Amino acid sequence: MMNITKIEKYKGNTYEVEFDDGEKDYLNIEIITDYHLKAPMSLPESAWKQVSYANKLRTAKERALYLLDYKDYSYTELFKKLEQNYPTQVCFDTMARLVEIGVINDKRYAVNMARRLVEVKGFGYYRCVREMRLKGLDNEFIEVALAPYRETAVERLKELVEEKYAHKIRDKKSLGKVKNALVRLGYSFSQVKEALEDYTFEDDDDQYT
Repeated sequence: MMNITKIEKYKGNTYEVEFDDGEKDYLNIEIITDYHLKAPMSLPESAWKQVSYANKLRTAKERALYLLDYKDYSYTELFKKLEQNYPTQVCFDTMARLVEIGVINDKRYAVNMARRLVEVKGFGYYRCVREMRLKGLDNEFIEVALAPYRETAVERLKELVEEKYAHKIRDKKSLGKVKNALVRLGYSFSQVKEALEDYTFEDDDDQYT
């Protein structure tokens, strides 16, 4: 049995629960109210484990919502954050609840991330896929999110070249450097070649150096 001898306010909405063996635990007032805890009171160990687990779930959810106030997270990202402070099962149960209420939605996250990577950072398909996989997103969500940008990739790439790279292209060597830079941004060789088709120099063999 767990014998509660004292319950008193500790800090904010957190209360200190003291047992007859001198051990202490800390619970949110809502948990104390929900489980009708008082002092003195005796609980089976199984009942106390249920109380303690409910308190962990509550604090984990609060932590998750606090993090989400500052930035959006994918399921995998937020799970890893919570796992730094909470048991794995608590993390799974907390994330399940967040998914249920729509706070965590990887499909929505993927769409927003794709828009940022493509429209703001100017990344091509392959770089976007790599970045999105690092966030733990499923391939299905990635492909759906990037689909609207596939047909306009070359047009966007031409705009990017005119805005940021055209002034750097002076000869065959500088053209090669720009080609390499665009490939690193995630564009295919064929897309880069088409976007730069107007930039030619004598003996240009279209090799990426």
